[in-house]
Amino acid sequence: MKRVKALLLVLTLVLSVGLCACSKDSKDSGNGGSTGKTDEKIKVGVVNNPASESGYREANVKDMEKVFSAENGYELKTFYSQKNDDQLKAAQGFITDGVDYLLISAAETTGWDDVLKKAKEAGIKVFLFDRMLSVSEDLYEAAVVSDMPKEGETAVNWLLSLNLPEYKVIHIQGAMGSDAQVGRTGALEAQFTSGKMKKVVQQTATWDEAEAKKIVETVINSGEDFNIIYAENDGMARGAVAALDAAGITHGVDGKVVVMGFDCNKWALKELLAGNWNYDGQCSPFQAQVISDIIKGVKKDYAKKIFSEEKGFDAKTITQADIDNYGLGE
Repeated sequence: MKRVKALLLVLTLVLSVGLCACSKDSKDSGNGGSTGKTDEKIKVGVVNNPASESGYREANVKDMEKVFSAENGYELKTFYSQKNDDQLKAAQGFITDGVDYLLISAAETTGWDDVLKKAKEAGIKVFLFDRMLSVSEDLYEAAVVSDMPKEGETAVNWLLSLNLPEYKVIHIQGAMGSDAQVGRTGALEAQFTSGKMKKVVQQTATWDEAEAKKIVETVINSGEDFNIIYAENDGMARGAVAALDAAGITHGVDGKVVVMGFDCNKWALKELLAGNWNYDGQCSPFQAQVISDIIKGVKKDYAKKIFSEEKGFDAKTITQADIDNYGLGE
C-alpha cells in the first residue's frame, strides 16, 4: 500500500512539472514560437512628399502604403511634407521611435547628413526612393530612384530632334533643390548656356498648377515671344496650357507652342494622344516592392543605386496601349 502511495506521489509530481512547462511554453509562443519574434512586424518609417503634390506622388504614396502594410508583415509610420525642415524632424522622430528601416524621398537634396548619421549609429538601415540625396553612400543601404538627369537629357534630345528654327523657352521648374528639379533642369540649362536655346523665363512653380498658369500669363502679357513650354511636371504643364487657351494661343501638334510635361499621368498622356501636348517624360512611382524585396532578403544582389526603367512619349507616336500600360491614375 505504501508503495502504491509513493508511486502516485511521484506521478503527481511529474504531471505537475509537465503542466507548468506546457504553460510556460504556451506563454512564450504567443508570437509564433519560443523566441516570441516570428509574428513581430518590421517597423518602417517613411518620409515622403504629400499625395496632393501631383498625380505621380499620389501613386507613389499609395504604392508605399500598399506594400508596407500590416498584411505584408510591416508596421508602417508615415510623414508627408514638402518642407525639408519638417521632413528632417520627422525622420529624427522615427529614429527615436526605434524603427527598423527609414525610407526617404526628400524635398531637398541637402541637409540630411546628420540625420542619416544618427540612423546609422542607431543601427537603422536607410533606403532612398524616388529622389537622391547629396550624402555619402555609406549612409544609406540602397537608393531606388528615377534617373532624373537622364529624364532631362531624354526630353531635351527629343526637343532638339524637332530641328526648330528657333527655341524660345518658358521653363517652369519644380521645387528648387529637389532631385527631380535639379535633374530635369540640367540638360535644358546646358542648352541655354550654349546659346542653342533662349531662356524667355525660368521660374519655379513648386509643382503647382495655378502658379504655372500665372507664370505663363505674365509672359503673354509682357508681349515676349515664345514657342516652347518645358514644365517639370504634368500639373504645371496643364496650368501653362490653361493660360495659352485663355489667350487663344495654339499648342500641341500643328500648334504654335510645343508643350512638354513629366510624370505620365493618364490624363496627361491623353492630351498627347489628342495632339494637345507634344511630349511627356515618364517617371516611375513604383519603388516600394524593390525595397521590400531587399528588406526581406528576396533580392540579395543589388546595386547601391537602382534606376527605374523609363522613357519619353511623343504625341505623334503614342498609342492607347501606351496610356493603358504606363499612365498613372484614372
